[in-house]
Amino acid sequence: MKFNDLGLDKRLMAGIQSAGYTTLTPIQNKAIPFAIEGRDLLGLAQTGTGKTAAFAIPLLQKLSAGYTGKIKALVIAPTRELADQIHQNISQLSSGLKTKSITLYGGVSKNPQDEKLQKGVDIVVACPGRLLDHIRESTIDLSTLNTLVLDEADTMCDMGFLPDIRKIIAHLPSKRQTLFFAATMPSDIRNLAKDILDNPTEVQIGVIAPAKTVAHSLYPVTEKLKSELFFRLIESTATGQVIVFTRTKHRTKRLFAQLEKRKYNAAALQGNMSQNRRTQAIDGFRKGKFDFLVATDIASRGIDIPDISHVINYDMPNTVDAYIHRIGRTGRAENLGEAITISIPEDESMITRIEKILKSSIERKTVTDFNYGPLVDSDRRSVSSRNSKPQNSKTRPRRSSRWKGRKESGTNYGPAKAEMKPTRSN
Repeated sequence: MKFNDLGLDKRLMAGIQSAGYTTLTPIQNKAIPFAIEGRDLLGLAQTGTGKTAAFAIPLLQKLSAGYTGKIKALVIAPTRELADQIHQNISQLSSGLKTKSITLYGGVSKNPQDEKLQKGVDIVVACPGRLLDHIRESTIDLSTLNTLVLDEADTMCDMGFLPDIRKIIAHLPSKRQTLFFAATMPSDIRNLAKDILDNPTEVQIGVIAPAKTVAHSLYPVTEKLKSELFFRLIESTATGQVIVFTRTKHRTKRLFAQLEKRKYNAAALQGNMSQNRRTQAIDGFRKGKFDFLVATDIASRGIDIPDISHVINYDMPNTVDAYIHRIGRTGRAENLGEAITISIPEDESMITRIEKILKSSIERKTVTDFNYGPLVDSDRRSVSSRNSKPQNSKTRPRRSSRWKGRKESGTNYGPAKAEMKPTRSN
C-alpha cells in the first residue's frame, strides 16, 4: 500500500512526501488504518521497522481537523534520545500543518519547558520522570488529551518506569485512544496493556527476530586481552560508522578515552553525561563528525542512522533482547551490516541463547598474528578449531567513508567499499 491510498489530509501528505515516504512498511500497513479509525492498538514491532510513523501519522491526521493550542496527544518514550528522534520525525511529517510539539525530559532546565507549555502545544513527547515532575507541579494540563502513545513500553519496564507510567495514566482522561508499542511482551507489559487498552487491535511484525540484513560473528578472547583485540579489529576492518556497546558507564568512559588517546574520531554516550553532551554526541555522530560512538545500552533504542555499518559488542549484553536491539542499529533501511561480538568464556551460555533466536550458530573468528595465549572455549577446545576463520589484519582495508554491504561468496556479508579514508583524525 502507498501513502496516497490512505486518504490523508493534503497538508500531511506534503510532509510525508518531503520525508521521502512512498510505500508503507509492514507495521505501518497493519497499524495506520486501524489507528486512523480511532481504534486502540497493541503493536509488537522492533525498532527500525517504521513504527514512529505508524503512530505519528494517525495522530497528525486527527490533529489536522483543527488546532486549539491545548494538548491533544502525548507520546511517552523511555530515553531522551528516543524522545528527541520521535519529536524530529513528528516535526518533519507535520511540516505542512500548524501543529506545535514539545519534548519533556530531565537533564535540562525545566523553565523553557514551562514557558512553551504555557504558550500552548498540541503534542507532547516526554520521558516519564520529567513528565511526572510537570504533573506534580501543575505546569501541564492533560485534561484535553485524546491520544496516548506508549513507545518501547518493554524498555520502560526494564528501566523501572512501570510505576511511573501507571501514575501518569491515572492523570489522563479515561476516554482516549491509546496506541501501545513494544518489541517484546513480558507479563508486566501484557498486564499493563490489558489495563489501559480498550478492545485493541493487535498487530505484530518481527517480534524477537534479528534483522536478516545483519551478519554476525564472534571473536573469543580472554577478558585481559579484550582491549588489545578490539583495537586490532578496528585497525583491520573496513567500516563506515560504528557503535561500540559496553556493559557499564565506567567501561564506556574508559574505552572512549583509549580511542581519543589513539586519535580516533569518537564520541561517548552514557547515562551520567549531561543532556547537552549527550545531544552533541548523537548529533555529531549522525552528521558524520564521529566514526565511533561508544555507548551503554542507552543507545540500543531510538538511534536511527542508516550509515552505521558495524555494531561491536565490546561486552556481551545481559539479555537476548538487548543483543537484538543493539544489532538493530545496523542493517537498517535495507542496507547490510555486521555485528561483531568480542566474547569471553563466561559468555557461552548467552551465546547459546542468542544462537537459538538466530536459528544458527554464530561464526567464530580469530585475528591472525594475534597472541591469544592459552585461550580455550567452554568445550575445552582451541578457539581456532571451533568454526573459526582468521581475520587477516594485513590485507583488510582500514576505513570506508561510505559503507555499502554486499553478499560475497564464502561469507555472510562482505564489505564492498568505496572511497577509502583513515579512521583517525589528523
